[in-house]
Amino acid sequence: MADNYSKRIDSLIQVKEPHFFNGVILITKDDKTVYKKEHGYSDLDKKELISLDDKFRIWSNSKQITAVLILKEVEKGTIDLHKPIKEYLPNFNQPWADSVTVHHLLNMSSGVTDIQKPLAFELGTDFHYSNPSYGLLSRILENITGKKFAELANSLFAELGMENSYAYKYGQNDTDLIDGHWIFEDDFRTATFEEYEFTKKSWEEMLPGGGMVSNAYDLNLWDKKLHNGGLLKNETYALMTTSDVIDNSDVDKGLKYGYGVNIDESYPLKYIGHRGRGMGYVSFKFYVPEKNLDVIILENVYHDHEDPNVVYHFETQIRNIVMNSNLVKQ
Repeated sequence: MADNYSKRIDSLIQVKEPHFFNGVILITKDDKTVYKKEHGYSDLDKKELISLDDKFRIWSNSKQITAVLILKEVEKGTIDLHKPIKEYLPNFNQPWADSVTVHHLLNMSSGVTDIQKPLAFELGTDFHYSNPSYGLLSRILENITGKKFAELANSLFAELGMENSYAYKYGQNDTDLIDGHWIFEDDFRTATFEEYEFTKKSWEEMLPGGGMVSNAYDLNLWDKKLHNGGLLKNETYALMTTSDVIDNSDVDKGLKYGYGVNIDESYPLKYIGHRGRGMGYVSFKFYVPEKNLDVIILENVYHDHEDPNVVYHFETQIRNIVMNSNLVKQ
């Protein structure tokens, strides 16, 4: 197969505008690595070289992990996607708990903006990207299983052999978790967990929507398992990756939103993926099922810019290169 992508990606990540690239890229096809790159530093102050083995916060890429945990309970018969969440959270007293279902929470069609506020729209009629929805999903999992959400996630990682992945515990010290950095006009500072003013309780609410730590190799393993029957039954996977809900948020506007994943059908072949950003980190990964093609991009820099297209500049450009390359077209 002709390689009409490597040099283009190599050239792209040398560009300094609208900001510089600092991170790792891993692309595999049919279990073969077809491109990998380590570019920049794990610690920008100390100039320590970044590595594909390094652990990153993956932020909203955590949502598909939570979705899989829910769907595993669906397969066991302990959760019904279309029952109101009051069924599983009997002490949760918001009026809408009697109508919002697990399905609505998973695909962002619930209208939940804050668990203390009324719904933003009539159920199932619109889209609102909601971290609190995934906080509720973790409560449901804990009530159903009697286990803490972090324990459930970590057990799944261990089962899959994802030795560099875990649900980050509030106050946890891990020297292998590299720092995230805020950058602005090519200046930078290290992002700190403390500046977000999380409490133990508020972090537990954030954990299922954005609290996982992983590295490129583990995420590649996750994608291969998820999209090839190693995590869910075929019919359950189809529920996760089929949707009529339209994402109306920033760079993914117009894509379909499944259970913790976006579905992009704008190219000749569809891909299934998600983005994540926060606290000095940016991530984007996607999988093209028809080609067994997986792309993982992790950065430990975050351009402090109001335009998400700037934040995700390299991720979007790499996606475009790959989706128009011979990796997809041959």
